[in-house]
Amino acid sequence: MPWYAVHTRSRHEYKAHAGLSQKNLTAFLPEMEVWSKRKDRRKKISVPLFPGYLFVQADCLDNEMKLAVLKTVGVVKILGKKENAEPVPVPDENIEAIQCLLNKKADVFTFQYPKAGEAARIISGPFAGIVGKVISSDAEKELFVVSIDLLQRSVAIRLEGFQVGKA
Repeated sequence: MPWYAVHTRSRHEYKAHAGLSQKNLTAFLPEMEVWSKRKDRRKKISVPLFPGYLFVQADCLDNEMKLAVLKTVGVVKILGKKENAEPVPVPDENIEAIQCLLNKKADVFTFQYPKAGEAARIISGPFAGIVGKVISSDAEKELFVVSIDLLQRSVAIRLEGFQVGKA
């Protein structure tokens, strides 16, 4: 049976997953464990691997099935082609890869590199802790040129991906 990606309202993944399960639909919400940021303690919590998205399995996604999914609390739309709004199934290999990754209990991190023009904080190296502006970036090669204003002079430095993060 094919899987379909479902877009949910912000922070409504669990509510949509519960609603789809109540309708006897097979729903898959991949989760990862992260450390929570509390003032007084640290605790591991589960959060969605893909915030705002979950997967639903359906034999045939006819109009009745689409309506059942779309009427679920928290669901915004079923992802598909823009031209005719026809839902596109997610390849089984992708779902199996996600399930395999989650079954291995490996540490999973999501990371968004800053884009050109955005503020970036340097994480490691001699300029650690300084905030600058990304002039150019190549996420594939993990190279970023960040402009830092020091003493009213701009200094451009080349950084690797692990040395820079969004400010």
